[in-house]
Amino acid sequence: MTTRLFHISDVHFGVENRAALETVALAVHDERPDALVCTGDLTQRATRSQYRAAADWFRQFDVPVWIDPGNHDMPYYNLWERFKRPYDRYNALRKAVAIERFETDDVVLIPLKTTVRSQNRWPWSDGHITEASEARTCEDLARYNDDPRHIIVTAHHPLHGPVAGGPNDTIRGDEVIATLASGGMDAVLTGHIHKPFSEIRAGSGWSTHVIGAGTLSTRLRGGFPPSYNVLTCVRGEPIQVELRGFQ
Repeated sequence: MTTRLFHISDVHFGVENRAALETVALAVHDERPDALVCTGDLTQRATRSQYRAAADWFRQFDVPVWIDPGNHDMPYYNLWERFKRPYDRYNALRKAVAIERFETDDVVLIPLKTTVRSQNRWPWSDGHITEASEARTCEDLARYNDDPRHIIVTAHHPLHGPVAGGPNDTIRGDEVIATLASGGMDAVLTGHIHKPFSEIRAGSGWSTHVIGAGTLSTRLRGGFPPSYNVLTCVRGEPIQVELRGFQ
């Protein structure tokens, strides 16, 4: 059997690219992937109207939807809510449109939270993997010890820096990617940098496939147009990644 995943990220409702979203929606309806995976930054400022727009868009699909929180998905203007209940609006969206677990004969998805409400550095937008977040993902990962399927972790921030062995903006990212890959993670899907990539990262005794999706918003970086990934996953075979971009 084959499992196909549409991997999108950084939709940023509020500054979304409507033409790109319409193209993705048509592709989902026509091709019916096994799941639509969005690795965070569903909104631009986490306002209620932006979350309503996100909910309206995701509700149209009759395929499973999987979402992760991004740094833009916590309240930006309401600091009391950001510090006391940072994920209330995101959790309401997830409950309305998304699934909690996803498994097929080829794939298992496991979430990793890389966002925090604040950090002892600026900007707060960069990734920070807490020990508690790592422990939850490791606990999920341990349930699939020696499972022959592709065990894929999903997160918003890349766990690695742009160059192997170089600087890494995600706090504890280098440590966590090594731990998860050693524990059975075959691939990790991320977003955040608005730049698509697909490569193998390796260290002492471990290797894993790192896959990043671009943006579907008007917030373009580095000359990269809006894009998304299509993953074809077959048990026992390497994951195939097709990049679909828009001018």
